[in-house]
Amino acid sequence: MGIQTAQEKPNARTMGQGMTLSAQKKDGTEFPVEISLGHFETGEDKFAIAFIADITKRKLNEEKIIAQQVEMEKGKEINDLKSRFVSMASHEFRTPLSTILSSISLLSKYTSTEDQSKRDKHIDRIKSSVKTLTDILNEFLSLGRIEEGKVEMNPEIFDLVEFIHAVNNEMSVLLKPGQQFIFNHKGNTQTYTDTNLLKHIMINLLSNAIKFSPENASITIDTEVTTTHTKIAITDKGIGIPAADQVHLFERFFRATNVTNIQGTGLGLHIVGRYVELLNGTINYNSEFENGSRFILNLPSSIKNEFE
Repeated sequence: MGIQTAQEKPNARTMGQGMTLSAQKKDGTEFPVEISLGHFETGEDKFAIAFIADITKRKLNEEKIIAQQVEMEKGKEINDLKSRFVSMASHEFRTPLSTILSSISLLSKYTSTEDQSKRDKHIDRIKSSVKTLTDILNEFLSLGRIEEGKVEMNPEIFDLVEFIHAVNNEMSVLLKPGQQFIFNHKGNTQTYTDTNLLKHIMINLLSNAIKFSPENASITIDTEVTTTHTKIAITDKGIGIPAADQVHLFERFFRATNVTNIQGTGLGLHIVGRYVELLNGTINYNSEFENGSRFILNLPSSIKNEFE
């Protein structure tokens, strides 16, 4: 096609612009080439001539440049992530650190046996603040491992009902006065996924449900296991998510406009979303401002034959 066109409309040109052209050596190996078409005439005869150049070195250099650009972009993104974390951490660390310092100062003043209740109060405040600091660091470390591709999948067969009970027992210490978990299960009890990643997902979703729900509110966990999927739904009666904020819910560092006065990093749901992707699942939600939220996790079942 290129030579025919060159004969009909003779002018110097590069053949196959925008295409990757290759030639073949005698041993069958291919290498990238650039073909330039020219023309000449002898009497009434018109001829097209092709100049073929081996551009292997040029392609290698282009690939190196592209790889360097990708690395630069990745480095820029990591630096931006670090900068945003430092900014967030400097703000989020201030309150728990101040609480720890003030409680430690006050503890030294309570020396008598009668002051034990006051000491216990400040010890609990210190424990809570240390947990907050640990949670912030763990979230950032988790995000770092995800970004670096260091999170490994280790799926296993386990009893989902026992798993949920264990997570609920662990999280029960965070419940506000009058709050409770209500757990309902349908179908098979055994499922197959990575329990470590699933536990991180559950802890994050339950922590949010507790944190954003009032006292005396129930948090419902509905689970279902079939031969094709595992479904986990967590429903709370908390402050909900404003409609305008919902589209940004799983973005890094995003916090809804109605929770800015409640401590948090804005990383939790982003990490949840990334973990769900690693589990080849989906997560959806329904939320209404000041009327609670419901997060629905769906994971594929890879052990269909185990149930039949």
